[in-house]
Amino acid sequence: MQIDTAQLIPLAIELAKIVAIAVVILLFMLLVVLYIVLKLRWVIARIQSRLGPNRTGPWGVLQTVADALKLFQKEDIIPCGADRWLFTIAPAIVFIPAYLVYVVIPFGEGLTPKSLNVGIVYVSAISSIGVIGIITAGWASNNKWSLLGAFRAASQLIAYEVPIILALCVPVLVTGSLDLNVIVAKQSGPFWNWNLFNGFPMLQIAFLALLIAGLAEINVTPFDIMEAESELVAGFNTEYSGMKFALFFLAEFAASFTLSAIIVTLFLGGYHPPLEVLGGRLTGTWLSLVSLCWFLFKCWLVVLLILWIRSTLPRVRLDQLMNLSWKALIPVGLVNLLATGAYAALWLAR
Repeated sequence: MQIDTAQLIPLAIELAKIVAIAVVILLFMLLVVLYIVLKLRWVIARIQSRLGPNRTGPWGVLQTVADALKLFQKEDIIPCGADRWLFTIAPAIVFIPAYLVYVVIPFGEGLTPKSLNVGIVYVSAISSIGVIGIITAGWASNNKWSLLGAFRAASQLIAYEVPIILALCVPVLVTGSLDLNVIVAKQSGPFWNWNLFNGFPMLQIAFLALLIAGLAEINVTPFDIMEAESELVAGFNTEYSGMKFALFFLAEFAASFTLSAIIVTLFLGGYHPPLEVLGGRLTGTWLSLVSLCWFLFKCWLVVLLILWIRSTLPRVRLDQLMNLSWKALIPVGLVNLLATGAYAALWLAR
């Protein structure tokens, strides 16, 4: 059997493109996490009137790098009685979905790694896989406190998946597409065309619901019940050390940028500038670069809002956390979705 070289060359080129995109996304994810961790320390220090990192490197900018090097050098310990195979793959199950979500994010004009016509469904499905890794980590650790933390984390994530999906459906119904690129394209023009500034209150309600539920989903104060240190030592990842712990850490901080990117894409015009004179009239490579800068700037503002909330509000109790979802966000989300469906069917269909 002869192998046709002419058919292998396009396949090799396509595989090389996929590998290159994967490497670029991974490097971008690592840089984002390094920046968010450093920015978190600076923001918390400024808001709480105390010193942040200021020793390692100029203005303390190398503190996160030093922490990463420390984690690389930590001994990898597996507890006695733990399920070694599940204990090892659990961090990967949590990290890989956080990494794969970036594949469909439109970073700029023509800068979507992989455009899917069901992008919202993909984001929702991939994001929900992480809970499996958390349960696996708690179970495989052979530690009752880790298992208790995993159960609490699972109950939190499952409860807040529902209002997130209800909130995601609102811009989908208004724009009539599941494709993130189409949703961004329909928000082109000046900032009053963005979904957040649309005159109909359903989109603003969906934005607030997505922000609140997203904070709980990414385990950020005041909803960081997964890592209730005063009660569970460190939650589901108590027994982890070294790079296994770093993968949990990496996925959590990457999720902050992911939430920001989704909010910017669905409600803040994506990569479009607030006014066309600020770069919207460019073409070609310049348009791609300027749109990328606008997207990152908007994401930075949303990340700053998340860090602000994280550094000011106290942690809620578990019963308050669950009541907020089941008794407030889900009923409001259902009513809001019903109103949006009626608006789309009776008004937008004209």
